Amino acid sequence: MNRVAGLRSRRAGPGALTAALLAAGCASSGVGPGKPAPEGAAGGEIGFVRAVTPFPVFDESGNAYEIPFLGGFNVPRPQWGDIDGDGDLDLFVQETTNRLMFFEREDTPDGRRHTWRPAAYSDLEVGEWFRFVDVDADGDRDLLAESPFSYMKLYRNTGTAGGAVFELIADTLRDTRGEAIFSDRQNIPNAADIDCDGRLDLFIGRLVGTVTRYEATGAIGANASPFRHITDRFEDIEIVADPAAAGGVPPFDGPDAGGLFPTLHGANTMALADYDADGDTDMFWGDFFEAGLLLIENAGSCEAPNLRVEPRPFPLDDPIRTSGYNAPTFGDYDGDGDLDLLMGVLGGAYNANTTTADNLMLFSQEPDGGFELRTRRFISQIDVGSESVASLVDLDGDGDLDLLLGNKIDPGDLSNSRVFLFENEGSGAQTPLPRTGEVELPWAFHNAPAFGDLDGDSDLDLLLGTWRDEIRFVRNEGSAMEPRLVLVDSAFVEITRGSNATPALGDLDGDGDLDLMIGESSGALNYYENVGSASEPSFAFVSDEYGEIDVGRRSFPKLLDHDGDGDLDLIVGTESDGIRYFRNDGTPAAPNFVEADGGFPSADDLPLFATP
Repeated sequence: MNRVAGLRSRRAGPGALTAALLAAGCASSGVGPGKPAPEGAAGGEIGFVRAVTPFPVFDESGNAYEIPFLGGFNVPRPQWGDIDGDGDLDLFVQETTNRLMFFEREDTPDGRRHTWRPAAYSDLEVGEWFRFVDVDADGDRDLLAESPFSYMKLYRNTGTAGGAVFELIADTLRDTRGEAIFSDRQNIPNAADIDCDGRLDLFIGRLVGTVTRYEATGAIGANASPFRHITDRFEDIEIVADPAAAGGVPPFDGPDAGGLFPTLHGANTMALADYDADGDTDMFWGDFFEAGLLLIENAGSCEAPNLRVEPRPFPLDDPIRTSGYNAPTFGDYDGDGDLDLLMGVLGGAYNANTTTADNLMLFSQEPDGGFELRTRRFISQIDVGSESVASLVDLDGDGDLDLLLGNKIDPGDLSNSRVFLFENEGSGAQTPLPRTGEVELPWAFHNAPAFGDLDGDSDLDLLLGTWRDEIRFVRNEGSAMEPRLVLVDSAFVEITRGSNATPALGDLDGDGDLDLMIGESSGALNYYENVGSASEPSFAFVSDEYGEIDVGRRSFPKLLDHDGDGDLDLIVGTESDGIRYFRNDGTPAAPNFVEADGGFPSADDLPLFATP
């Protein structure tokens, strides 16, 4: 019988977590209906390592996820480029501050097109943005990146086109006047030879909607000035919000729609590419206050560019609309000789909750020059939206562990959140795990599930934390093999402080019934003792500062025998401090939780926002 030893929620961006499997030892025996699911119990000290493709996982349509436990994206900032000189497009994505993710293009027989190389380029400090461009015109890509705060740094590629090696040349890049080159850290610049003179041009979008242009000097080195300032109003471009184009959606409705809002402009991104193959470079603009992507088409020539044109929504035949702040990159992804578009959605003024999962979009250019949307999830992976909370339980009583994921808000239905079910349909190391549906639950936000047999009938019932200060009781009125979850009490337990209740079940006093630990928004832990029985629970408040444990903000507790000594230990996820591990140095009936030296035993970096 397959045992998955542990599962941690992992998301590259803060506040948005998706499940990533932790491969470790075998789980303890007896996991199933009637018992809470320990998510990592084993003898001895466990060292967790990250596994992003441990076994096949399928979406609701039966399609295999490419990298199922990658962790999802919240604010993907992509750039295509052949960094290894093998003739195909590799992909860089920035999801968090100062960290690049590198995906090598490797078409495989099983249908995967990318291999994540977590160690590659991970030592490059890139601040809030990055651009691989050839600054010194030597045929390979150098790296421009944000230097805190809102300045620019330069890494020179001292390797080759087939083997990049980056050396930091300037931590604060200065132009020929000696002035620091400034780019607001939320604005992502770009560079291309706009006038075909053999010198790279650097373009920086400003918060006022204008574009500053610099031109490369050819000088590069410790004391060199690689760029000279040309103008702060390139081609008199000025991007301002258009309430008519916004379709009346916030923030352009209401009494201010005709007032200040029409002059709004904000954080922006840009791409430079000859998308129409007419020999000159066009500009593409994404903006916080723009739901689409704007094309500023070059109406001139390669040597004499003219971008004094009206911006147009792109693609021209069917413009895309998202939550805004769209980050484009172009390249010939499908090898047909024309440029395709990959666009990250960072989430702007138009309800970013709608794009917490569908936010890395591929558009292929067709023979007629039009662009067709191929996918909203360029690298397919488990992603149920932001702040997912995972549970591993044998929900259907077939002897193996199923995966359930709650989320903050359902991206497809902003009026609710969901609990998604991935049913384990096999055994052994290559267990297929298809997404088979959702657990039907009443309306709520921030669903946080915890399972256990609360009524003594040998099947799993559900306690459901929500965004409020309450825990819901959902009884299994079916059977262990065919569960039927029915809401019994929408305020079964009400916590005395905080909100965003996240429950965990375990017998903390050794009396044979399940007690309740609750995490919440303040970062403390609430403890409720079951003063009823294993079949008729009654949870009595004991403490809202249990053990004087305080993890800062947002506590996510899990109870399990982590060290295999016969008592329950405590693992607590946090909003900004990863996972905290408290070993039980007491007994099963009288626990004494002591934070372990060295923290949670993981061989890989844990996300700061973690829900184990």
